[in-house]
Amino acid sequence: MGILSAEREVEKWDVLEIAVSGKSDKNPFVDYGITGVFAGKNETVTVDGFYDGGGVYKVRFMPSFEGDYTFRITGTFSDEEFEGEFRVTPAGKENHGPVRVANTYHFAYEDGTPYYSIGTTCYVWELQSDERIAQTLQSLKDSAFNKIRFCIFPKHYDYNLGEPRSYPYEGEPMDSRVLTRDNFMRYTGGSEGNKWDFHRFNPEHFRHIEECIWKLRDMGIEADLIVMHPYDRWGFSQMTAEQDDLYWHYVIARFAAYRNVWWSLANEYDLFEHKTIADWERYAAIICEKDPYRHLRSIHNCITFYDHSRPWVTHCSIQRQDLYKSAELVNEWREKYQKPIVLDEIAYEGNIEHGWGNITAEEMTRRFWEAACRGGYPGHGETYLNEEDILWWSHGGVLRGESHKRFQFLHDIMCQTPGIGLKPYAGSRFDEVCAVPEEAAQQIKQVKDYYLFYYSFMRPSFREFYFDEETEFEVRVIDTWNMTIEDRGRRRGRFKVELPGRQYMAVQLKKA
Repeated sequence: MGILSAEREVEKWDVLEIAVSGKSDKNPFVDYGITGVFAGKNETVTVDGFYDGGGVYKVRFMPSFEGDYTFRITGTFSDEEFEGEFRVTPAGKENHGPVRVANTYHFAYEDGTPYYSIGTTCYVWELQSDERIAQTLQSLKDSAFNKIRFCIFPKHYDYNLGEPRSYPYEGEPMDSRVLTRDNFMRYTGGSEGNKWDFHRFNPEHFRHIEECIWKLRDMGIEADLIVMHPYDRWGFSQMTAEQDDLYWHYVIARFAAYRNVWWSLANEYDLFEHKTIADWERYAAIICEKDPYRHLRSIHNCITFYDHSRPWVTHCSIQRQDLYKSAELVNEWREKYQKPIVLDEIAYEGNIEHGWGNITAEEMTRRFWEAACRGGYPGHGETYLNEEDILWWSHGGVLRGESHKRFQFLHDIMCQTPGIGLKPYAGSRFDEVCAVPEEAAQQIKQVKDYYLFYYSFMRPSFREFYFDEETEFEVRVIDTWNMTIEDRGRRRGRFKVELPGRQYMAVQLKKA
């Protein structure tokens, strides 16, 4: 037994992996343990490793500082202990570190670079064929998306009756040929006919997900991992507490060292019939204990919000509760929770039969702008019918809609924000949505340096502005749907801005 591989040099916020051979009798997933201690001048971090099959154990580490480090690998997996050293080099140009909460309601990378989330949902894109995964990655590359939500477990739901490319455990699934849309509900959450060993993971399933996380990282996209969900015919949502905890420990040991990982405890936690709030709190405690890198943590609702004020929740992951209102409630949620508001599901652009999956591209784009101007972070999804029943919302592949084409334009505008983040302007009029930069209380001035007015589905032919007699503003009229910007020169005092009298217009004012 000995070290099989260990890098001698790694970039800051990158992954150092040490592979060692060890005992493979009994059940290595539960009968043996492995731990790594990594020490540098500015930090000492202890992490759990994991069994990767074939007699190989791995430990992964993400350094947060440059300089010389040492490592020490111990555990019952071997009668030996292993030591070594490595150097951490400066972060590369596109490596800004993990995303953190910044300015209370917003996000920034660890190096201080602001992060404005433009997210999408593709629940099981990584469990599709190689060809479709390649299509998805190309679609992401051509888009503005910098976050994607997806599941570790396979999903069973409408348009999701096929089998995944792999399963997380050793064993066999039930015969899916008996499933149709008519008997779908009969099998939701069921385990009848499945033969899994919930104490033996399938490492290949997790290796493949890691490869997808790597590829997303290289594209600058955050991997918002949905660790559990209720849409299940394989029995994964009905595991015992002991089996759940084993799964959580394994997932954290494998994925935590990737800087672009976020933890979403569940998609629609409130639909789980066999889990309680005590279970979710226990999972959260495991993350807080075992993830030394403090990745972002959330939990997603169907109907009933989780208590987002819980200290382990770093940001609110929200599905709208009202048929019409979503982005309009960002102000209320910001005030209530005092955390970033991420609208991971504000309905999907598409044309399927379900009300959550058939809003227009114009309405999706409107919700994005409204949420952003209220100081929140909206999320996209797409559910267009097609002959293959391949919907982006679950399978990935090719984007068919129109809203995603307009998100880079919005992201560019968001990146022009002075400081980090926008907030709703308390002094705005009742018939407009106005954003100003998020500021500490002691920095608030009578007149702001930056305003972004959004007129949503309203269509004024002009708007009048007045702040004071001295401040001069650069005025720009923005067509958020057609993605045009028209400079209107500099104005001061009381001034009037002519508008085209159509929907989805905005006015940007910057102090000259």
